[in-house]
Amino acid sequence: MVDLPSFAARIADVSGVVGVVLGGSRARGTADAHSDTDIGVYRRGEMDLSALREIAAEYPGSSVTEPGEWGPWVDGGAWLKTPGSKTDLLWRDLDRVHVVLAEAQRGVVRCEQQVGHPLGFFSYAYLAELATCKVLDDRSGALAEVLAALDPYPPSLAAAIEGSYGFEARFSIENAVVPAARGDRFSATGFLFRGIGCLVHVLHARAGAWLATEKNAVSSAARLPGAPEDLAKRVEHILSTMDTEAARDLLSECRL
Repeated sequence: MVDLPSFAARIADVSGVVGVVLGGSRARGTADAHSDTDIGVYRRGEMDLSALREIAAEYPGSSVTEPGEWGPWVDGGAWLKTPGSKTDLLWRDLDRVHVVLAEAQRGVVRCEQQVGHPLGFFSYAYLAELATCKVLDDRSGALAEVLAALDPYPPSLAAAIEGSYGFEARFSIENAVVPAARGDRFSATGFLFRGIGCLVHVLHARAGAWLATEKNAVSSAARLPGAPEDLAKRVEHILSTMDTEAARDLLSECRL
């Protein structure tokens, strides 16, 4: 694993970079032996990719992508083959983060297709990433400005998630009933996955807890105050058996 303070300082010295954070499971304290090191690199305008490639070249086999190369929301980054655990750099456009923040404050939420996110990329994941990170370098205070708006969890965002994805949770579960009865596992589990995924986002919003990705989302929801008893086991049962009645019961218990 890289020496994070010195590594972050080198990244922050690159032209166009305005902040560097440690994200993912290592920032949340839930990392295990399989966890990578995720580092968010926040930019404004153009970054000096040649300087970033010089840093990456110190780790043979690493690669650096252009902003936008990984899709409309993940925005590109770098895979570094560092000692101990692989290090991923993720580019983030801070101006776009501000746009998402303004939308959240107006009660606007979006979920769009993004490679690597089977449930879709929820726009407010940009905010969740910052709210759950450990800031490594923010010499301009640009990240602190956003963070100040994220605590407490914005009520307008919670209400928007409840309205949009509470409805979609019900809609998706009901759409699973017919394909499940026919034995169409592909379609039924797709609807069930989406419905439960929307439910998990609602449960986090109700608790004022940030959720960025699908990874460990159910186990995270199961630890929330007021979460249904045995949530993780019940979700595993639903997805493995296409039990739509159990899915309906779960939504009912969650007042959806």
